[in-house]
Amino acid sequence: MPQRHSKNNNDLAFFTYDEKRKLGYGTQKERLGKDSIKPFDACCLCLKPFIDPMSCHKGHVFCKECILECLVAQKKDIQRRLAAHAAQQKQEKEEEEEKLMLQKARELDAFDQQNHGAVPQYSDRNHSRDKNGFHGANSVKATSYEEEALRTMKAFWLPSATPEAPAKVEAPSTSTICPEGKEKLKLKNLFSVYFTEDESEQSKSNSLDKSYICPSCKVTLTNTSSLVALSSCGHVFCKKCADRFMAVDKVCLVCDKPCKERNLVNLEKGGTGFAAHGDHLEARDFKHLGSGSGLGLVRPATKT
Repeated sequence: MPQRHSKNNNDLAFFTYDEKRKLGYGTQKERLGKDSIKPFDACCLCLKPFIDPMSCHKGHVFCKECILECLVAQKKDIQRRLAAHAAQQKQEKEEEEEKLMLQKARELDAFDQQNHGAVPQYSDRNHSRDKNGFHGANSVKATSYEEEALRTMKAFWLPSATPEAPAKVEAPSTSTICPEGKEKLKLKNLFSVYFTEDESEQSKSNSLDKSYICPSCKVTLTNTSSLVALSSCGHVFCKKCADRFMAVDKVCLVCDKPCKERNLVNLEKGGTGFAAHGDHLEARDFKHLGSGSGLGLVRPATKT
């Protein structure tokens, strides 16, 4: 008889560790490459080469059309949520007023029954009462109320009479947010960005795509370059030229427009695939086994 080993044992009612590993159970990790990361000259929303780029003060670059559509859609959603919240508050106020009116009506009805009932109310606890605990003529009306309550009672054990918890609509935030950085963003905080294209004959013959250069040192901008944009005029430089000239001279080298240190905005870098570039290139995916089948249910992957 062959030796019984965990890898050879397949008659158990549960999965062994080796079987789970073969099925991909648990957290799966994979290192992402360059193709999985956005390049520096791509829009953060449409992931295509940007057209009329605009940037926020955190350095996220968008197409002008994309970011305007995003902000308009957020404003419409905010208006919809505000309208739903206002309708809920109005409904709650009406329900409270209705409860107060019903309570006052019950109090008046009880007062009327006590003063004008056919049989006077007695305070003696030993006085004879009917099975429902009421006196004489008052028992007829009180019993009809109880019958109505029993008829309309919500019985939780019946599916047709199960009470439903009201869905609460929280008060939404009235501020639009950046779709990339999740910080508050207004239209007036965006500024246009101007990249300097490489118009040399060599670059035109080698590539069909646009290539950009630093207007100061004429170095071709790539995903490994650290870029700085001036929010005052929108021109983009490499970080070395920005720290060497603009931070000292306080003026743009292209249009001679004055700038301050707060106008220097570091743009988001593109992906290179190298871990030393500062990007988190590891994707994690958790996979757990489905009940009764050998297939696993996969949760959406997250990049860390």
